Amino acid sequence: MPTDAYRCGDRRSTVQTDRAVASSAIVTVEKRAAKHVPAAMRQMLALDDFEAAARRYLPRPVFGYVSGASETGASFLDNRKAFADDSFVPRILRNVGNRSQATSLFDVSYAHPFGISPMGLSALAAFDGDVALARTAGTMRIPSILSATSLTKLERVAREGGSRWFQAYLPGEADRIDAMVDRVAAAGFETFVLTVDVPVAANRENNVRNGFNAPLQPSLGLAWQGLTHPRWLVGTALRTLLRHGMPHFENMDAGRGPPILSRNLVRALGKRDQLGWEHVDRIRARWKGRLVLKGILSPEDAHLAREAGVDGIIVSNHGGRQLDGAISPLRMLAEIVERSGEMPVMLDSGVRRGTDVLKALALGARFVFVGRPFLYAAAVFGEAGVIHAANLLVDEIDRDMALLGVRDLAELSPSFLRRVS
Repeated sequence: MPTDAYRCGDRRSTVQTDRAVASSAIVTVEKRAAKHVPAAMRQMLALDDFEAAARRYLPRPVFGYVSGASETGASFLDNRKAFADDSFVPRILRNVGNRSQATSLFDVSYAHPFGISPMGLSALAAFDGDVALARTAGTMRIPSILSATSLTKLERVAREGGSRWFQAYLPGEADRIDAMVDRVAAAGFETFVLTVDVPVAANRENNVRNGFNAPLQPSLGLAWQGLTHPRWLVGTALRTLLRHGMPHFENMDAGRGPPILSRNLVRALGKRDQLGWEHVDRIRARWKGRLVLKGILSPEDAHLAREAGVDGIIVSNHGGRQLDGAISPLRMLAEIVERSGEMPVMLDSGVRRGTDVLKALALGARFVFVGRPFLYAAAVFGEAGVIHAANLLVDEIDRDMALLGVRDLAELSPSFLRRVS
C-alpha cells in the first residue's frame, strides 16, 4: 500500500492520533528485539556499519560514486560535526512509558519522522534498488523519494513500489519542464521535489580517481572490478541484465535517456544553469500536487519559496556532493524555520543516528531524510537490509526519546539543546 494512504492532520494537532498508534509502536519495538536477526546482519548494529559492508561488496567505482563528496569533502565532514556541536539537555521523571514516533507531514501520517532520500543510480548499487527502496519504505510506513537519475522507469516504481515522491533535475527550458511535470503527474506521484542546488555538475574528483563515469565506459579496469566483486557481478549486474535488460537513465526527461554502459554517449543535462524562480512559478501553476524545493540553505531563499507558493522545502547541501564548503543544513535550520512560517521545513545531509533525527526536530524540522546508509543496506542485503537499517533507526529514536524525557515528537524544542562548540 502506498505510504501516502495514511492521512491525518498537522503533526502538532494530532496528539490523539499519535497516542492511538503509540501502544502498537511499542509492541512492534519489543517484537523486533525478540525477533531472530539473520546471521549476516547481526553485526549491523548502526547505520554506519552498512558502509563497511558495502565497501567490500561493491566495485570501487560504484562504491566511490555513492560514498563520495565533492573536492576536499569539507561539507561532507561538517555535516556530521554539526550534529556533534549540539548537546542534549534531558528532562527526568516525565513518565515516558507511552512514546509515539507518529509524524504528520502534508496531511499524511507516517509511522516515523524519517524517510529515504533520492539517490541516483540506486539500481547500479543494489538489484532493482529503486523499487526495493520504495517498497520497503511502504512496509515501514515512511516516504521514499525517487531520484531523477534513477535507472528504473518512474511509472514502474510508482506501480510496484508505491512511491509517491519524485525528485527532478530540470533545465531552464519551458517545454522540457512541462513534459516532465506532466509525465510525473500521469504516473500518480503526489509530491514533486525540485532539486535546486545543481546549476552545474560538481567537481567530484573522487569519481575520476575511482574510474567512475556516467554513463560507464567499458574498459579493462571496469571489467576487472566486476570480476573481483563476484557477488555484485552475479547478484546485481548480471541479474539486472537477465531480468530487465541494459539499464538506461529513464527519468531525466520525458523521454528515455542513454544506457548506463556506453562508450560514446553522454547525458543531456540541458540548461540547468538557466533555471530561475520564474520556472518554479511555471511548475507551481502546472503541478496540482505538493511542490517541494530541495537544496535550500539560505533563509532568504526559504522566504522566496514560501512566497512562490511552494508547499515545503528540504534544507540540504546535497550530502556534501555539490559546493564544497557549503554550510551544514543543521547550522542554518533554526534561521530557515523562522523565515518559513507555516511552510514545512525538512532536512537531509549527514543524518546517521536517532539522536541526529531528534536534534533536527528540536530545531524545527518537521521531517528528516536519510540517504547513503539505506542504499548500502539494499546493496548488500536487499530489502531485508533496508528494513533492518530502518528498524535500527526506529529503535534508536525510541530509546533516545525515553532518555531525553519525551513521549511525543511535538514536545521537542530548542530548549532540549545547547551549543557546545
